[in-house]
Amino acid sequence: MPLSDVDKTHLLAAIELARRARENGNHPFGALLVDARGVVVLEAENSVLTESDCTNHAELNLVRAASRMFDQASLRDCTLYTSTEPCAMCAGGIYWSGIGRVVFALSSASLMEMVDDPDREFELALSCREVFARGGRSVDVGGPHLEEAGRAVHAGFWSREPGSA
Repeated sequence: MPLSDVDKTHLLAAIELARRARENGNHPFGALLVDARGVVVLEAENSVLTESDCTNHAELNLVRAASRMFDQASLRDCTLYTSTEPCAMCAGGIYWSGIGRVVFALSSASLMEMVDDPDREFELALSCREVFARGGRSVDVGGPHLEEAGRAVHAGFWSREPGSA
């Protein structure tokens, strides 16, 4: 699926949320939810480190808030934009929430190339498309898009180089 100008604007905003999450002491991931009219209704940052909760990924933080605010019928017409492809855990949450479309910047495969994890202990190599394909309803997925912009917010974060976060 080609990236529209509207999608590009929202995806860049998700990447900016990831930058903000990093500045706030968390992993660099951000997500936002846009309704059927194209209006941003929610934003979320990763808060794994600051809240000491390994499930506080940006997408799940957003899904939790969205599920409290909207019914599944409304969420079906929403798009979740995220700085990086949702992991299997987040994809499951997105699926169960009813959100109908996901657009991401950096692919999970590209992220794993940046992570210093030689034993692959923190890798769950399962694309969001694979997770969604196992469900009974379809979730439209776009991405990777703007991978260089998505990659930039992660630069130096996952390595063990001096001066990295």
